[in-house]
Amino acid sequence: MKKLLLCLVLFCTLSFPASATTIEAPEPPKKVDSMLSGEPENFSDGLQYVIGVALEKFAPNLAECVRICLSLLATILILSLLKTYQGKSKALVDLGGVIAVGCLLLENTHSLVRLGTETVTELSEYGKLLIPVMTTALAAQGGSASAAALYAATAFFNSLLTGVITHILVPGIYIYLALSVMNAAIGDALMKKLRDFIKWILSWGLKIILYAFTGYMTITGVVSGTTDQMALKAAKAAFGGMIPVVGGILSDASETILVSVAVMKNSVGIYGMLVLIAILIGPLLKIGTQYLTLKLTAAVCGIFSDKAMTELVDDFSTAMGFLLAMTGTTCVLLLISVVCFLRGMG
Repeated sequence: MKKLLLCLVLFCTLSFPASATTIEAPEPPKKVDSMLSGEPENFSDGLQYVIGVALEKFAPNLAECVRICLSLLATILILSLLKTYQGKSKALVDLGGVIAVGCLLLENTHSLVRLGTETVTELSEYGKLLIPVMTTALAAQGGSASAAALYAATAFFNSLLTGVITHILVPGIYIYLALSVMNAAIGDALMKKLRDFIKWILSWGLKIILYAFTGYMTITGVVSGTTDQMALKAAKAAFGGMIPVVGGILSDASETILVSVAVMKNSVGIYGMLVLIAILIGPLLKIGTQYLTLKLTAAVCGIFSDKAMTELVDDFSTAMGFLLAMTGTTCVLLLISVVCFLRGMG
């Protein structure tokens, strides 16, 4: 009687129509589509291709950075020569020098800040498309608890980081630069303290979010991964013991299906990681080159210019460093999430 009822339940279950869900990575933004080589065989080959294409497009940006830094050096050298004259004209030269340096750097800085903000938005939007796909693939593999925990963490911290960068940190960069210019112009101690305070907020704002995210992912990944492994073992044992004769065969077949889902999940994850890197690498090279060239310019200016002008150039390079950290943190957060999804249930 039990066998008859079991066969009846099995027949009713198998009589329902089944459909397969295709697991595919979302389409990348159009401007980075040319940087991807279709379906890469492995992550290293795809990464080399992305970096190679990005470097080919990088030469004009490097030339622009060199032009700006040479203009800065020429301007500051002329100002240093004019400062040799004593009297009331020296203060006027100092003020004119700050205005000249600010005009040389503000336009390019504004364009790079806008580029960084757009990059953060593009990374966040693509992450909102990629993470649900990874969640579905991990849940289909049997990691429902892990998928839910990872999705909740990634969605929350991705939205939080994007909002903080857009509405707090980016305006903070402009406030930091304004205070830097005012400090260089009038040399007031209060302006310097306010500038350092804004610098501290920008630095620790990113660190706190990233520390909280990595800590949460570590704890929930271990707990939910263990839960999923135990649930899968129990399900496979029950599946193999409840159905006579063919229970063991069906249990092995289910394991094969899970392995196939894992392969699809890994391919989607690798492609998604390459898209994230392709979105980041162009702005990263532009902002990073501006950061390094301004650091070098500040070091050279320190040889023949006064401390105020050298600090002003260095403050602009620090602002580029913050912008570099914001875009990099957004990408790293999503890459960590994808890696956690690829690890699955440990």
